[in-house]
Amino acid sequence: MPAIRRLHISGTHYEMGRQHGEAFADEIRQFTKGRIELSMDPVWAGKALPREQVIAIAEAMLAVHREYAPELVEEMQGIADATGLSLADLVVVGGFTDFVDVLANVDNLALMRPVDGKMDECTAFIVPDSRAIDGKGFIGQTWDMHKDATPHVILLDGHPQDEPAFMVFTSVGCVGMIGMNSAGIAIGINNLRGADGQIGVTWPFVVRKALMQHDIEAAVRCITEAPLAGAHNYVVRDANGQGYNIEALSTSHTIAPLNDESIVHTNHCLAPQHQRLERPSTEERIRHSEGRLKRAQQLLQKSALSVENLMALTRDRAGNGDNICVYPVAPSYVETSGAVIMRPATREFWAVWGHPDSNEYERFTVN
Repeated sequence: MPAIRRLHISGTHYEMGRQHGEAFADEIRQFTKGRIELSMDPVWAGKALPREQVIAIAEAMLAVHREYAPELVEEMQGIADATGLSLADLVVVGGFTDFVDVLANVDNLALMRPVDGKMDECTAFIVPDSRAIDGKGFIGQTWDMHKDATPHVILLDGHPQDEPAFMVFTSVGCVGMIGMNSAGIAIGINNLRGADGQIGVTWPFVVRKALMQHDIEAAVRCITEAPLAGAHNYVVRDANGQGYNIEALSTSHTIAPLNDESIVHTNHCLAPQHQRLERPSTEERIRHSEGRLKRAQQLLQKSALSVENLMALTRDRAGNGDNICVYPVAPSYVETSGAVIMRPATREFWAVWGHPDSNEYERFTVN
């Protein structure tokens, strides 16, 4: 892939959304069409659904988004006005992996439908100060998704009015997926497959609302107090060395604080009370998620970890089939679309577009 695309946006939330939409209008329309088609695909949603029902469910979620973060709905409206898409369309393209949890639970049969194959591969991690070179820890992840998402990766370099500046790794039409703000709050995610999906707020809104905060306690509340639509694991860290891993399903969450060992999370629930709330998985998917977890834990065992060590982790393909850097295979065609490493104490932000093992990271700063 070429150098990652970076878009500077500033002003009110509506103005930032309008700038985003105008810069990538055709591409957002194209990506949205593909996401809606995947939402109708039983491989992802657990059942075949007509387009009209998919859009109706997205429309039903708008009120929750507006109550949770009205500023971000204004930002989404700016994208909509620039592209001619509806807000419901943008709920789908932005919050797709939460949205399919909602679709899967439309008739409350999600617990009966297995997830087919390796549907999600993200590997997220937090490195404490005690394990990092120079005593300044990291947070990061691979971002893995259906291969049609890879061409649409961008960085948003945002300077909103009366809020911290932020940088987010995201896809066109989505307000933000992985990022850090100028207050030193950093947040990442990895997908879980919840069987308790409900009409609620999707994870990009949670990420961006967390990045509107000035302290980590407020950022954590953006997750734990959100009426979540679907299941994700969140990793959060600040510039002072405080961090948390939060397994957050629609109806339950757990919080694990960062101590002296690195935290790794992949795509299965670790909290026993959440395992009964997961959609059934194939043996292949479970083995792959568990294998990546063990492989990443192994790679993070050393002390004085550097950003180069973490880049190597995201590039790893030595896992005997449990590779952290993933290439697409049928039926899900998931691949590593990019990766991010952040160092909140220094506001450094490294990002790569496409497979990390065949592309170069670029370094940015959030200020």
